[in-house]
Amino acid sequence: MSATAFLSNLRIAPRKVRIVVDTVRGKPVASALNILTFTRKSAAEPVAKLIRSAVANAQASGLDIDSLFVSTITVDQGPKQRRFMPRAMGRAFRVEKKTSHVSVKLESL
Repeated sequence: MSATAFLSNLRIAPRKVRIVVDTVRGKPVASALNILTFTRKSAAEPVAKLIRSAVANAQASGLDIDSLFVSTITVDQGPKQRRFMPRAMGRAFRVEKKTSHVSVKLESL
């Protein structure tokens, strides 16, 4: 059995979120949440909240919480917000604010 949760349009670039996600892939849920508690990256808090949401989904479907582990967790690129930064001599440079879609799947042993 498995439980899933999704996080859409997280306003952090996907390559920054992947650094955090790679540290918890394949770990038991308790260990993963402990790692994320002490990770000093801005993406650690939303990823921990997502894993807690997946645990709540697993509990609602009747799975044993103590035997859950993070089987798959992926980060995909979401839509970019495009802004313009004024530059010298009347020019403008485009600034792309990237977003991420994160999905997690928990399975029991």
